[in-house]
Amino acid sequence: MKFSEAWLREWVSPALETQALADAITMAGLEVDAVEPVAATFHGVVVATVTDKSPHPDADKLNVCQVDDGSGEPVQVVCGAPNVDIGQRVPFARVGAVLPEDFKIKKAKLRGVESRGMICSASELGLEEGRSEGIYVLPPDAPTGQDFRTWLGLDDHTIDVDLTPNRGDCLSLRGVAREVGSVTGTKVSEPTVSTVVARNNAQFPVSVQDGEGCPRYLGRVIRDVDVTAKAPLWMRERLRRSGIRSIDPAVDVTNYVMLELGQPMHAFDLDALQGGIEVRRAVVGERLTLLDGQEVALDDSTLVIADHSGPLAIAGVMGGESTGVTPRTRHLFLEAAFFSPLAIAGKARDFGLHTDASHRFERGVDPDITRTAMERATELLLSIVGGAPGPITEVRNPATLPHRGSVELRRDRLASCLGVRLADEEIQRIFRSLGMTSSVSGQTWHVQVPSWRFDVSIEEDLIEELARIHGYNRLPATRPQARLWLKADDEATQPLKRLRRHMVSRGYQEAVTYSFVSPELQSLIVPEGVSPALANPISSDMSVMRHSLFPGLIKALTHNLNRQQHRVRLFETGLVFQGALDDLTQTSMFGGLICGPRSAEGWSASREGVDFFDLKGDLESLMAMSGCMEEWTFVSASHPALHPGRSARLERNGVAVGWLGALHPDIRSQLDIKPDVYVFEVEQEALTRGVIPKFKPLSRYPEVRRDLAFLVDESVGVTPLVEAIRAQAGEWLTRWQLFDVYQGAGVEAGVKSVALGLTWQHPSRTLNDEEINQLIADVVQAAQARFGARLRS
Repeated sequence: MKFSEAWLREWVSPALETQALADAITMAGLEVDAVEPVAATFHGVVVATVTDKSPHPDADKLNVCQVDDGSGEPVQVVCGAPNVDIGQRVPFARVGAVLPEDFKIKKAKLRGVESRGMICSASELGLEEGRSEGIYVLPPDAPTGQDFRTWLGLDDHTIDVDLTPNRGDCLSLRGVAREVGSVTGTKVSEPTVSTVVARNNAQFPVSVQDGEGCPRYLGRVIRDVDVTAKAPLWMRERLRRSGIRSIDPAVDVTNYVMLELGQPMHAFDLDALQGGIEVRRAVVGERLTLLDGQEVALDDSTLVIADHSGPLAIAGVMGGESTGVTPRTRHLFLEAAFFSPLAIAGKARDFGLHTDASHRFERGVDPDITRTAMERATELLLSIVGGAPGPITEVRNPATLPHRGSVELRRDRLASCLGVRLADEEIQRIFRSLGMTSSVSGQTWHVQVPSWRFDVSIEEDLIEELARIHGYNRLPATRPQARLWLKADDEATQPLKRLRRHMVSRGYQEAVTYSFVSPELQSLIVPEGVSPALANPISSDMSVMRHSLFPGLIKALTHNLNRQQHRVRLFETGLVFQGALDDLTQTSMFGGLICGPRSAEGWSASREGVDFFDLKGDLESLMAMSGCMEEWTFVSASHPALHPGRSARLERNGVAVGWLGALHPDIRSQLDIKPDVYVFEVEQEALTRGVIPKFKPLSRYPEVRRDLAFLVDESVGVTPLVEAIRAQAGEWLTRWQLFDVYQGAGVEAGVKSVALGLTWQHPSRTLNDEEINQLIADVVQAAQARFGARLRS
């Protein structure tokens, strides 16, 4: 929104310099982007009258003119403008004047004729872009001899305000003036708008078929106008300073009223209309040529202004070419309407347009200003183009017009948010300056919101209004007070970030995937899993909450494999969601995945692929960080997503907490994954729960190690065998080591050899052979009794 400072000061003029005024507007929440002069710097230019004109004796395109510049003596000047004529008031640069870009006026001779000065065009004075076609002709009442810059008020500034979408009420001088008056406490003087008396009964029928999109429509016929007249200079200057080009009186007046009051309007050539005005939705296939020459195809979501022959304009956006005002127009139909913001929002962009009207209607126009704008535009038009106005035709749908209700504001809530209690007089002053009426009932304010404030509907909106008008810089800065204490650090718990760093140190990369997965992938991985489905998913392949980390990790793997990344090591932490929505369990899990070669590519590296024990080793290193490795066990079990012969259930102290294994071949086949894939998933709480380390004195006495090779049935697991051995090995057993598992020559079919190294150490003495032999005998006997094991010879 651009406007002239001088124009604004006709509405409200606080005792502030230009920059201070701009700062006040910014502090009111209307950010000022720029403050620029309305004209380039020049001096020595006065209003003059052309008193004589004769052809140059030696140049066909030049004229020798005599001008009266108010000095008392005629001044001779040579002028090449085709439109110069006797009796004109013109801007005249005297000798010694300095025009924009430091152009100095001197005495000169043009083709032998002396010229003392220059009759200026608008572009030469920096008042028009490009090159003017002729000199700048001023109104006949311009005072001869007066300084041109002073007379035209060019020591003015254009203020450019960048408004947020919720402040459509400030897209007018009226709205900005209200804000300035409220912030500075200055009275706002609105121009008086008189009711124009109808001078005939001329009316044009209006029918509103879409009362929701257009709750209010006003039209007025003005007959016998002269649109060849020119808008007054003061109006054209105000439009120019607001960034709008003057076109013709009808367009200039509607633009002027839009800038002044915020109500977009449109003028039709009455003779081009047929039957009557219809406000309706377009019919699919209808086409319209707009004022800019663009032809657009309409659809049934577009609100249009039409007559009996078809669409005339896109409502609230742009008029059509066929009914636009031309120099031949004799009768006008003037339109002012309130269109619902939802009916206009986005329509201009659909057609590649952005107009001043759509910019305002999208944000909301005051529905109560429509008649005032019609009267103001009629009054201005009559003063320029003449004519006889008819009565106003109005179609109104009260049910769909916006109704600004009452909003309640609690005193305690206001004080809590602002940190200070404002006096009742100050609150009333602010509400009154914003056009709001208020009353108090106990500790509550009841505030009636005006029709132009679409953005005020709840208590917080009123608090914001009071804060910004009172002044954010006047609110106290209060530091919060609280008793702070250090959070207890459980030394027995491993921080999750330490586990993450550990996985990164082992060559893994952390994956962060969505908590939503494809229902097809999830049912493939966890056929019996139940998790909530999203009511409004991002896409169909992310429509259920994940029951496991496996789907996300596998999807990340396929993404990498499809991009020729064959060695993949990923881990992820996050919640999984198990059960229906009314019985939902959310568990934090830690998952991992490996695929591809065991070692990174290199001249000395093996191309051997990873196996079950690579991932098991990485997982065991995580378990060991808790200091409770003896609490963990790997139990052979089946999982629908894992290979039936290469999977294990993870247990801690006998409680199932996760899974480890190779991805099932059928799943790999369906997902077109060729290499073996190994995955694990374990509850975070089980990994992070540990014990506080305690020092145990080191024994000074020697260790005793014995290696035993047991022959057992191949179905016997190592873990139960070791548990049985440890139970009989006594309290001095310090460690055990599985160093060989063998099947082949020398061992009968269906049997395997399991070789264990057992180490004993006494804390206070040396163990003798008799004690060790007895312990070994007990171990062998227990293994034989439970598993039928025998020592391998």
